[in-house]
Amino acid sequence: MMNHYETLFVVKPTLTEEEIKSQIERVKAVLEKEGAELVATDDMGMRKLAYPVQKHSRGYYTVLLFKAAGGTIAELERNLRINEEVIKFLTVKYSKTKEIAQFNKLVEAANKKSQPVEPAKTEAPEAVEAPAAAEEAPEAPAEAAAETETAASTEA
Repeated sequence: MMNHYETLFVVKPTLTEEEIKSQIERVKAVLEKEGAELVATDDMGMRKLAYPVQKHSRGYYTVLLFKAAGGTIAELERNLRINEEVIKFLTVKYSKTKEIAQFNKLVEAANKKSQPVEPAKTEAPEAVEAPAAAEEAPEAPAEAAAETETAASTEA
């Protein structure tokens, strides 16, 4: 039976773009060799780590969403462990119905993110919403100030 999995791994920040891509392809090749079905890839890019790992404060994050048999994970993690360029990794298994529904949402989000046309469309509405939220924020304190003024005038 094929289980749903998510593997996040962090590659050293000192690698070039080509080296990072080859590391990602290397991990994908292990999955392919083991008969896993790669559903989506989410390249999260260079990010700050929560704490230094092997004296690195940053790392290149990649998330792979795939369906595979349980034995595949042992081989995948063995390869991640012996790869000196990978500084951290984590594999999560989705087994319950709600978890699998979440897995499918992550797959959709990652696939939308990987299409170059989609991000431009999603950025525009967010840019419109942000100023609207910023405009609403100053009004609230003004209303509160007006209420305190009227309260002060009624007390006097």
